Amino acid sequence: MMNLLIEESPLQVLPSLVKQVGLNEAIVLQQLHFISLISTNVRDGHKWVYKTVDEWKNEEFPFWSVDTIKRAIRRLEDSGYIISTASFNRTKMDKTKCYRINYEMLHCSVMQDAPSTTAQSAQEEVQDAPSTTAKLAQEEVQIAPSTEGKMPLAITKEVKSIKKDIVENDLDVVSVIEYLNDKASTQFKASSKATARLVKGRLREGYKLTDFKKVIDTKARNWLGDPHWQKYLRPSTLFNATNFENYLEESRVSDLPASSPPKPLELDFSEGET
Repeated sequence: MMNLLIEESPLQVLPSLVKQVGLNEAIVLQQLHFISLISTNVRDGHKWVYKTVDEWKNEEFPFWSVDTIKRAIRRLEDSGYIISTASFNRTKMDKTKCYRINYEMLHCSVMQDAPSTTAQSAQEEVQDAPSTTAKLAQEEVQIAPSTEGKMPLAITKEVKSIKKDIVENDLDVVSVIEYLNDKASTQFKASSKATARLVKGRLREGYKLTDFKKVIDTKARNWLGDPHWQKYLRPSTLFNATNFENYLEESRVSDLPASSPPKPLELDFSEGET
């Protein structure tokens, strides 16, 4: 069974974890795991990581916006992969959270994916991080090491390589849904079979990632903020075969320069008759 977290430098993001929780969430989860390994903040028998949102951005994810970081952490909290609390703070005014990974939740997810493996062996594999992972890691998302000497740098913006078992369509599904969530402030999951089927269906028809972004941009501009129409900013509406073609054509029309009315004919009577 493939390990979902890595305890060696350089840091990695495994495709199986991306499939399970989403790309941004996997990056946050892996980085939190690494920081937890060197944390000295132990409470209730667990290692906690104490960080403000600004510290997450400045120290770990400078290539993301604050909203993107908040959204990824909130999704992990809501799904139970991250446990957070402000109860350890010395003053009630301090709302900074402490974070830790809910490894029990992660192990349960591993067991669901590999029912023939026992919980004990799953835990041992995650903790031991066997050396074969290093070889496999070369085919995964690569993380540039830090030059500061403290610890490896957080995930770099460029994804240099992805393991072959995640095909291009799967990556495009993640990209499309992440883009939709950013534009429409939604929380759709790329792992949803119905959502993936819609996106892949349009990809098989020859549409490109840029086409999806045009449709999302156009309908977000039209519907975002409207109580009635905003609910239709969803994969089942946007990426439906008929709707998608119509919305894409709408985006193309909206990109055309506005045509000016024909210039009226002007008669010059100053010369007299000829």
